[in-house]
Parts: sequence; C-alpha cells; structure tokens
Amino acid sequence: MIQFLSYLVNGISLGSVYAIIALGYSMVYGIAKMLNFAHGDVIMIGAFVCFSATQYLGVPALVGVLLSVAVCTVLGITIERLAYKPLRSATSLAVLITAIGMSWLLQNIALLIWGANPKSFKSVINMGTLVLFGGQLRITSETIVTVLANIIIMIALTQFTSKTKMGKAMRAVSEDRGAAELMGINVNATISMTFAIGSGLAAIAGVLLCSAYPVLMPTTGAMPGIKAFTAAVFGGIGSIPGALVGGILLGVIEILGKAYVSTELGDALVFAVLIVVLLVKPTGLLGKKIHEKV
Repeated sequence: MIQFLSYLVNGISLGSVYAIIALGYSMVYGIAKMLNFAHGDVIMIGAFVCFSATQYLGVPALVGVLLSVAVCTVLGITIERLAYKPLRSATSLAVLITAIGMSWLLQNIALLIWGANPKSFKSVINMGTLVLFGGQLRITSETIVTVLANIIIMIALTQFTSKTKMGKAMRAVSEDRGAAELMGINVNATISMTFAIGSGLAAIAGVLLCSAYPVLMPTTGAMPGIKAFTAAVFGGIGSIPGALVGGILLGVIEILGKAYVSTELGDALVFAVLIVVLLVKPTGLLGKKIHEKV
C-alpha cells in the first residue's frame, strides 16, 4: 500500500509538470487555433537559462528562475511574431511544418551555445524531505513544490482569464476572432500575450522538471513536450481544467504503468490510453464539441 502511495505521489508530481506544459499548448490552440510544436524546446531553453544563471553567473536560484521566465517570455513573443504571425491565414500543414522547423532551430541553437554533452542540473529547491508513516513514505521537496506550483498556476490563470480585461479578450478571440476584432480587441496583441504566458509557464515547467530529473541536454524538452501535448489532447485541448486533469492522469498512468506493467512499455501505455480515450470521446475528457457551419 505504501509503495502504491509512493508511485501515486510521483505520478501526480510528474503529471503536474505535464499539466503546466500542456497549458501552453491549450492556450495557443484555444486562442490562435494552431499547434506550437516548438513549445517543448522552449522548456529546454528555460532550463538552460536557469542552469547558466545559477552555475556560471552564481545568481540565487529564485533569480535564475525569474530570469528563465523572462527570457522564455520574450522568446515566445519573438517566435509568434517571426514564425506564426505571417501564417495566420495559411493552411494547417504550413503551420505544422513551420513549428517543426522552429523546434529544430531551437535545438540546434542550444547545441551551438551549450554543446551536446549532458549537464548536471542542480535543483533550485533546497528544502527537506517530508517523511510519513515512520519513514516508509518520503515526499521530496521538488514533488511538493511542483504540485503546489501547478495548483497556484491553474487558479491564477483561471482567475486571469475570467476576471481581467486581457483574459476576457483572450476568451473573445477564442470564440470568434473576426467578431472580437470588430469589437475593438487587438487580436495581434492578444495572441502575443498568449504565447508570452505559455512560454513563461514552459520555463517554470523546465526548471521543475530538471530539478526532479537533473539531466539537461538540448533534447531534454522533446519527450516531455510530446507527452504534455498528449495530456492537452487527453484532457481536451483548449481547456485549462482539461490541461490539469489530462496532465495529472497522464503522469499517474505513466508511473503506475512503468511500476506494474513494464518499464519499457510505460510510454507506449500512455499513448495507448490516449488512443482509447479519443476513440470514445474525440474532444478529450473535458473538451467541448465544435459545431462547424458547412
């Protein structure tokens, strides 16, 4: 029983990282109606910026995280302006190819700057371990901070989209971009803000991920990015609660699958569950049906 609780806690921790990353996919797709497959590489850039700031410049961990968020926020806006804004009226295939190209570009930039050798990432969380049941269950500080960060981010983002003027503008653009523009909403600024928020969250996710799994290299964000996209689709892409539910469920399924089924088949099990969910409910667990006029 204690062993199962340990796996469950680890799954929720990993799923919380997936959920934070999935938010970026969901927000961009929900508002701009495009899939930013370079999002996983923004995670990697964020982790490398924090690593460089703390290891080479010697700044405190919190400053390194804030610097990482700032750099990724600017990077997200730049990617949107240079790569995606000219393709607003292009086909989905053109956007997809551009996103893949941007992903490769970021990976190769990271190779040029930091090299191909794996880096040992020192955790930015320096607190003790929570010991329960007489030492049978140990919950690391990285796990606690990751879950708390996920909850805080979800609550803050929900309040932002429902209470603030920019948040309401995002919801309006998501519903009908043309109507929102006629009502005086700056669609370009709204979409740029969406990329900025998603990329800033990606930086936080990258730091939390590497704090728990301290190996950093230019391909670090590739697999977590794909799994987070899976989580976004699983929960219902375009839905903030869907990103939370999908991310946590995916993390739990992955950890339990590796523990009780097979370490090698853990990742395959994740995608198999996704296929089953999409066959039963194509819009995801919390996604809403979209009625298209013909």
